[in-house]
Amino acid sequence: MTTEILIAYGILALAIFLFVSELVRPDITAIIIMVVLAWTGLIEVTQAFSGFSSNAVVSIMAVMIMGYGIDRSGIMNVVSEKITKAAGTSQKKILTLVSGTVGIISSFMQNIGATALFLPALMKISKKTKISPSKLIMPMGFAAILGGTLTMVASGPLIILNDMVTGAGYERFNIFAPTPIGAALLITGIGYFYLFGDKVLPSGGDDSKDAHQKKLIELFDLPSTLYEVKISKDSPIVDKTIQEVDLWNRFNIHIVALKEGDSVTYAPWRKTKFSEGQYLAVLGEIENVKEFSEDCKLDLMTSLDNFSSIEEDSFAGFAEIIIPPGSKLKDKSISEIAVRKNFNVEPVVMINREGEIVDYYKKPLKPGQALIIYGRWSDIRKLKSMEDLVVVSPVPGDVSEEQVKDSSYAVIALVIAIVLVLFGFRLSLGFLTGALLMILSGVIPVDEVYKGIDWKTVFLLSGLIPLGIAFEQSGAAQYTADFVMNIIESWGTIPIMFVIGLLTTLFSLFMSNVAATVLLVPLVIIMGENFGISPRALSMLVAISASNSFILPTHQVNAFLMGPGGYSNKDYIKSGSIMSVLFLIVAVFGVYIIYT
Repeated sequence: MTTEILIAYGILALAIFLFVSELVRPDITAIIIMVVLAWTGLIEVTQAFSGFSSNAVVSIMAVMIMGYGIDRSGIMNVVSEKITKAAGTSQKKILTLVSGTVGIISSFMQNIGATALFLPALMKISKKTKISPSKLIMPMGFAAILGGTLTMVASGPLIILNDMVTGAGYERFNIFAPTPIGAALLITGIGYFYLFGDKVLPSGGDDSKDAHQKKLIELFDLPSTLYEVKISKDSPIVDKTIQEVDLWNRFNIHIVALKEGDSVTYAPWRKTKFSEGQYLAVLGEIENVKEFSEDCKLDLMTSLDNFSSIEEDSFAGFAEIIIPPGSKLKDKSISEIAVRKNFNVEPVVMINREGEIVDYYKKPLKPGQALIIYGRWSDIRKLKSMEDLVVVSPVPGDVSEEQVKDSSYAVIALVIAIVLVLFGFRLSLGFLTGALLMILSGVIPVDEVYKGIDWKTVFLLSGLIPLGIAFEQSGAAQYTADFVMNIIESWGTIPIMFVIGLLTTLFSLFMSNVAATVLLVPLVIIMGENFGISPRALSMLVAISASNSFILPTHQVNAFLMGPGGYSNKDYIKSGSIMSVLFLIVAVFGVYIIYT
């Protein structure tokens, strides 16, 4: 074993440790690895930064921009309406159509984007059909992950695969190379939940609008009654701010509206000052409201004369919002964001990804966390247009007509991009052309172009590509391949492929699936050359198996859906373990039949 190999293994161990421990974000880990590789001299400096100019990185940026355009176009609202009409109220029909649709959408955009895009539509379908979201959300998430295996542009591992196989001297894959295998995987996943969904998915009840409100109230013990109080002249809270009075901690109540003269302010900001003669609409339990009134010398009114409209279900209510991966609100507290001031809604409860209620005031928001808010539906509806959070509760008054008028241009641009790739143009050129068409046609405003790019993913890809180069040039890939080959060389083609698929699956459960692909593709190319098995076939198996992430909610799609689905780790283990076994069987035999 040479010094270069030892250094390569040391850097690999550092990468695995940082990915698994999550001491720093995955994209920062990739940058650390990239810089360390350059300083050790294991590869040239130009090679260390070559990822930024790679076809894979440019391609994934273009795909992200086009996905953002599809999102803005409002096409998904139309799709949800079509699904509802076609499926009626049959749970199995809805499951099949929703999962199939999301799987197909995930074939040309990032699966987390497709999931976040379709989640509100799914909640809308759930509301109309009165089917519990828990019966639909996990199948949709699994379908989004499976849909990532349909084309070469659907996931990071497949996008990066062509650069790796061509760099090793092998022919690149066309855009639909994995489609037969991906289609078999998607059909298997849909069929699995169609046949056994009732047994492996957690049960749930009615999810109409009223039932959804009742469910939130019961699940999180939310106050459900509004009271009106008037601030008297001698009240000790006069000239104090809401924050100074500390209503949430002292009395466990929430002020949802404040009336002064003829002006009504909804979800008043925490720095709003109280003054004599103001009327407050207070949300809380009666004993808490009475305590607040007595301690602060307020007049508790017998009715909501000044806030009668708030009592109407169609005017205001509770809603659940989720913080998606990549959100700018991540790691910021409610007070830092100034939710009341900026969004006109009252935060009531924060739930972590394990379903536990946590202190929301100074606690930083994390991806996958849920926040229960109370406010006017008109204000909550505005939140649906934000890319930094996802409203998963049904919102009265949602209409599919609220969409960008030139949505047809988004579809045209997507079709043109796919046609260009089919005619042999490079993936990066074809999809960057499609993204440019969306910009020039006005589907994506010029000022919003870079909003569609997840820069953390870009740096993750760019930083990990050099690791694959270093592993190969140092001889570490050959050394590792030789070690593995000595163990399995007499096992036969299919057992060897099962070992590769299983190894990729394990790597992908505990680290980035892109990182797993970068590490394993050079190894399996060497193994294929030594075993007489097509290196392209084994490389394709690795890139597809990198999406086999169902057992734990470590995949960003699964982590994102834990909250809205009300799932636990046990739910994923129960449903995902069977799905992982089915995935491995279909992937191995699919690659074996088509590519060997």
